Amino acid sequence: MKAYRASLLRFAPHGDPHQSAIFDEDGLLVVGPDGSGCPVVHAAGSYHSLRANLRDQFPNLEVQHLPGRIIAPGFIDLHLHYPQTQVIGSPAAGLLPWLEKYTFPEEKNFSAPDYAAQEASFFIAEVLRNGVTTALAFASSHPASVNALFTEAKARNMRLITGKCLQDRNSPDGLRDETEQSLIDTEALIRRWHGKGRLGYAITPRFAPSSTDAQLRGAGELAARYPDVWIQSHVAENTDEIKWARELFPKSRSYLSTYADFGLMRERAVYAHSIHLDDADRNLMRATGAAAAVCPTSNLFLGSGFFDFAASDRAGFAYGLASDVGGGTSFSPFHTMLAAYYVGRAPVAGLAPQPGLSLSPQLLWWRHTAGAARAMGLEGVVGNLQVGCEADFIVLNPKATPLLARKAAQASSVDELLFAMIVLGDDRLIENAVIST
Repeated sequence: MKAYRASLLRFAPHGDPHQSAIFDEDGLLVVGPDGSGCPVVHAAGSYHSLRANLRDQFPNLEVQHLPGRIIAPGFIDLHLHYPQTQVIGSPAAGLLPWLEKYTFPEEKNFSAPDYAAQEASFFIAEVLRNGVTTALAFASSHPASVNALFTEAKARNMRLITGKCLQDRNSPDGLRDETEQSLIDTEALIRRWHGKGRLGYAITPRFAPSSTDAQLRGAGELAARYPDVWIQSHVAENTDEIKWARELFPKSRSYLSTYADFGLMRERAVYAHSIHLDDADRNLMRATGAAAAVCPTSNLFLGSGFFDFAASDRAGFAYGLASDVGGGTSFSPFHTMLAAYYVGRAPVAGLAPQPGLSLSPQLLWWRHTAGAARAMGLEGVVGNLQVGCEADFIVLNPKATPLLARKAAQASSVDELLFAMIVLGDDRLIENAVIST
């Protein structure tokens, strides 16, 4: 058993996400193994209200005091590409040219196990350095890339979900896979890695235009055969991409419904971007239990468009925030939350921006922690520090920079404190990321 005393941030399990933050100025977090040996939260709350009971329950428990620090749930990144770490900051006219010029050439390198292992090590270190303790990531189309990333995550005991890209057409030599073999490889990877420790497999069509009907059909059959694995792909990111998808799948009602037609929309299915959806698409997301990964820095960087938060909330489907490295411009959840705030203030589909704080600080933080966990089907497991949650957390230093220290000291509410960190924070704010071990 371990105990930590600091300011403590967590979220009410069933509260309004706009106002669900619970903040103890002088808090206590107690973590230790559950019945299976997995470290979980045993107590969380006010230090003064918990300390008497703790002395009775755990008379020899030592409390690590972290004055001036904030303990918060580790962030969840719902969508990023580990083979694109080297691609961040590459200029291009838009999504499709960016893929052709930068992304595909770099991803070809991941056929080499040594290169994949080197990049996996850097990627995991960078993710953790930025306070992300759970990630839903793309590998490349090479099984070696999947094995490398899982191996590194397992060594860190990190909760990570990834999968081999399926792309048997409209892909260059060195990335394009063969239909039947790609499905055989996917099933072999599921059997080798899914459910091993804190690892999970995601069936991963790169995006519908890069897969034949046969490959998508096979992916849907695997999803039915392994209902507890995840599914991840891209949808409705770019208008040129949408036009292309409609030409390739003319029988489907929309780009999104192409995935439904092949059995790839259900709970634990996460579709990145989901910008250019109509109301029927949003209702399909809700009805199937699929979720969206919202990637504001990538969408702004590539000029793809603005996610419509208001329409998505009206439809009532789940979504969370994601960096989308390397189309995204930073591993930092603070940069992602700030970009989401900008997008929430911007006109969408010709509509005027909402007055006031369209996305509250608590909501932004929730969308990158507990809300993201809900979107990926792990609510109550990660993304929060309620009793029973896995004991992944970050230690924040709100005095990490002179400007942030001045602003945080002036905060008179939780919203003001959270917003100061969102606007002024980066990797320097993360003093430590603690993974369950």
